[in-house]
Amino acid sequence: MLDDTQFDAHAERIRRDGFTVLERLVAPDIVASLVGALDRLERDKGFGYAKTSFEGHRTIRINNLLTHDERFWQVPLQPDVLAVAERILDRELLLHSFCSLILGPGQPAQPLHEDTQLIPLPRPHVPIVVNAIWALTDFTEENGGTLIVPGSHRYDRAPEYGRAYPAQPATMPAGSVMLFDSALWHGAGENRSDARRYAFSCSYCAGWMRQQENFQLGVPRETAARFPRRLQELCGYSVYRGQFGHIDNHDPIELLGQPRGRRMVWEATDVKRARAAAGGGT
Repeated sequence: MLDDTQFDAHAERIRRDGFTVLERLVAPDIVASLVGALDRLERDKGFGYAKTSFEGHRTIRINNLLTHDERFWQVPLQPDVLAVAERILDRELLLHSFCSLILGPGQPAQPLHEDTQLIPLPRPHVPIVVNAIWALTDFTEENGGTLIVPGSHRYDRAPEYGRAYPAQPATMPAGSVMLFDSALWHGAGENRSDARRYAFSCSYCAGWMRQQENFQLGVPRETAARFPRRLQELCGYSVYRGQFGHIDNHDPIELLGQPRGRRMVWEATDVKRARAAAGGGT
């Protein structure tokens, strides 16, 4: 695991350049296991290519991965990735989306875009979404390594859809993870090779945002109840700042059979004042 100094350095690169790469972070045996799980899922469930040009007519995107195989649970919880994302957002961030990105041979380049452009905020704005692209095979210029425009997260506009812009491929060996501010202009490259390019997109958003994927409804409650507690929190069974997301003044994590969750801000304030008064009288 990286140390605090390294986490801070990666976070600073994201703030400055819009992205950073944690090279060879994931062990080869774990990478192989995740690729095998994707292949099995595709075969057993009959997943095929996406239906829209943006998603890629020769790209397999499998959403709601947490419901399909317990091996996928480790991805949003990867401690180094999570630590860097928390430095950009905060500890109360949420899992925004999690899907496969399997580019087949012949997949054209994706239009450059940024993932926050539908959010009505003036640009540039504070980071609200951090994406983690997991390279499950080597990312090369030939096989469609993600194209990026360094520094574009600080631009005052989003890219014009379908227009060509100078961009560079984010090449990295299998097992690496690229984290980036999702306001960075980016897009999958063209796969000119004769092999698939395997990847995950695992993004995190600020705890006050609505998540791109609705995990509370998409993941059966009996499945979510088996998640590690931190994954339950990431999926939205949590409360932001002790106020946003509560159910009748209770932490929704209690719905999963967890013991009492976080106090709501109003109760926490009273408890803090009572403790201070008791301490002041001694």
